[in-house]
Amino acid sequence: MTTPFHYEPGAATGPVPPPECPAHGMGRGPGGLRRFYGPEAENDPAGLYDKLRAEHGAVAPVLLHGDVPAWLVLGHSENLHMTRTPSQFSRDSRRWSALQDGSVAPDHPLAPIFTWQPVCVFADGDAHERLRGAVTDSMARIDTRGVRRHVNRFSNRLVNDFCQKGSAELVGQFADHLPMMVMCAIFGMPEEYNDRLVQAARDMTRGTATAVESNAYVLSALTRLVERRRVAPDHDFAGWLVEHPAGLSDVEVAEHLRLILIAAYESTANLIANVVRMVLTDPRFRARLSGGHMTVPEAVEQTLWDEPPFTAVFGRWAVGDTELGGQQIKAGDALLVGIAPANTDPSVRPDLTANMEGNRAHLAFSGGPHECPGQDIGRAIADVGVDALLMRLPDLELAVDESELDWIGNIMGRHLVELPVKFAPSPQQEVDKDPQTSMSARPRPRTDWEVSSPAVPRPATVGGPGPRPGYAPGAGPVAEPAAVHRDEPSAAPVAAPAIPAQRSGPTRIWRAVTRWWNGY
Repeated sequence: MTTPFHYEPGAATGPVPPPECPAHGMGRGPGGLRRFYGPEAENDPAGLYDKLRAEHGAVAPVLLHGDVPAWLVLGHSENLHMTRTPSQFSRDSRRWSALQDGSVAPDHPLAPIFTWQPVCVFADGDAHERLRGAVTDSMARIDTRGVRRHVNRFSNRLVNDFCQKGSAELVGQFADHLPMMVMCAIFGMPEEYNDRLVQAARDMTRGTATAVESNAYVLSALTRLVERRRVAPDHDFAGWLVEHPAGLSDVEVAEHLRLILIAAYESTANLIANVVRMVLTDPRFRARLSGGHMTVPEAVEQTLWDEPPFTAVFGRWAVGDTELGGQQIKAGDALLVGIAPANTDPSVRPDLTANMEGNRAHLAFSGGPHECPGQDIGRAIADVGVDALLMRLPDLELAVDESELDWIGNIMGRHLVELPVKFAPSPQQEVDKDPQTSMSARPRPRTDWEVSSPAVPRPATVGGPGPRPGYAPGAGPVAEPAAVHRDEPSAAPVAAPAIPAQRSGPTRIWRAVTRWWNGY
């Protein structure tokens, strides 16, 4: 099969329908190719995926903003092959033939996404290993339990702002703010957190006229942080990147901070909104969660299959002429990782209503050497944030009909505009005054002796794992059992210990254990 890209981007090669022709509103552009932007792509992305799959198979030609040609990879196995084979499909956007021939200008609406920067996502081989190593090493220094405590505190602080009113809009008042609050704390820049930063982070990935300006605002805040850390190192993510043996320059550190901030913020804000929406709109989902048959982490994982926070990632660029999914890909062609269509590929998921609990084969965090390194942090923010929200407001209900919910779509994802809810007014809760504690994971010094309480037996009738043996509420943490690897991406989510119906010990101790387990 020959490539369908036989025209100059932005120019039609065949007869153009007259202005009054209905074809103008059908999302097709030059050469009859479907546009991966505009009303059809934004309002019904799932329908567009189905049309493209029926017309072209696992890999489909599409048009980006300005009718620039690209390939959208729809198949699950094809996406895995592309992301796992950097020798064929590079992340270096400078290979893009549309950039080389001037078809795509530097002020293109998607420029903040594809413009080459000195960061690991645009590198391959040794350069990628050096930059990615600095990121993963610094992430390994983050105290994940400390992050969960921060998430819980910030969640309760946000809920305090509206809990007495009996109504709220959870996208603008909760989901959009929680990830940014947490990431600013992890980075070591809580003073930079404000509404403008939240708005800029949303705007810069949407291909808007102000995307370049928003990108500059975010980058300036991060550049100031890097300059401070060069002068005054500290135990935070920015400080660890600055001092890493890889020797990153100030520009490299700032660009990596921008990359991680936007990816973590956008994906987690969408994930939180999507999980809460599913809980409120799917009776089976809500019943299983409230009945104890599903944990919040399991609910998050199901959402990553059904409504991934990023629907597509741009991009990959063909190193040479090759074949993928029956299509002939030319050197310099641009490709998109189709996350949402891969998750609904009939070859791996013929029944979209099937329960996907315990299955992490989704592509919500991409795959291969560029798989998202911070996915566990994102999961932690969503897990604890949604759990804290539902614990504070257990009678949460959608305030409008589900059909009234609106979405904003773009090349990378679908963002819920508002999620209005109602609930019984409840009092505010006290929140620690200074949650900005260190994020640095400090290894516990080894000793030859340890005082601990005996293991509390778990009643046989109670489901879910019990407290870890040897833990005494109020005592220091103990080592994980050797067979458990809780921080590995492939590990299954672990439910919090349930409070037993029949008291086998003081209830307050069980509650303390539950709070400790959740990192509160």
